[in-house]
Amino acid sequence: MSAESAAFGAIRKAPNLTAGLVETLEAQIASGDLGPGQRLPTEQAIVNATGVSRTVVREALASLRARGLITTRQGLGAFVAETVPARSFAIDAEKLESIGDVLQVLELRLSIEVEAAGLAAERRSPEELARIEAAQAAFLAAISAPGADAETVGLGEDLAVHRAILAATGNAYFARVFDVFNVVIPRQRIPVAALSQGERERHLRRVGQEHGAILAAIRTGDAAAARRAMRVHLTRARDRYAALRSEAKAG
Repeated sequence: MSAESAAFGAIRKAPNLTAGLVETLEAQIASGDLGPGQRLPTEQAIVNATGVSRTVVREALASLRARGLITTRQGLGAFVAETVPARSFAIDAEKLESIGDVLQVLELRLSIEVEAAGLAAERRSPEELARIEAAQAAFLAAISAPGADAETVGLGEDLAVHRAILAATGNAYFARVFDVFNVVIPRQRIPVAALSQGERERHLRRVGQEHGAILAAIRTGDAAAARRAMRVHLTRARDRYAALRSEAKAG
């Protein structure tokens, strides 16, 4: 069996999207099932093995790369790092234990992403703007697709919009923090599937509109408007979780 085949066989199903795939691969590296210097399967092979989207795979690999667990070689693919660093502090959204934990993550995201939106408006290149627009278009297409899974629809695409904005700041540390902390949009902890179809569609359309307002400000180079739009977007998410905590206490 080739090294690539062995690596492929070591990857288990990852139902929890990016966080689940990161955890799976990280565990295989820690256990030695994926050894130093070993080549990982291709993105398409991981997609076929796990059933997640290519966007999720790319975000998971970016997170592992930011942690120093893997390296990439142009034209060759991804490889386990020869020397794996000690595990650093990270936020794993799948292990948040309470709504209060989620609110704290959202406060951290507010502090990072509001400023990032303003810098993206000031600094973005035409290519970076095109990537944000493409990510937004992919999100809108995902939430409009018939038969989409109610619990996961648009999650990977939602994450891609935010990461593209961070990348457009021209400061690589913003994207690295996003990858290292794995600060995903914790919408999967809101019982979206329990909403009626109409409520779910309105919720996702509202998220798309909020993204659109951020994108419009970045497109026109209006840093103040971009910061306001990002603050509105993330504050509304925080308020939804605060409401859930109030309901839980009342119950």
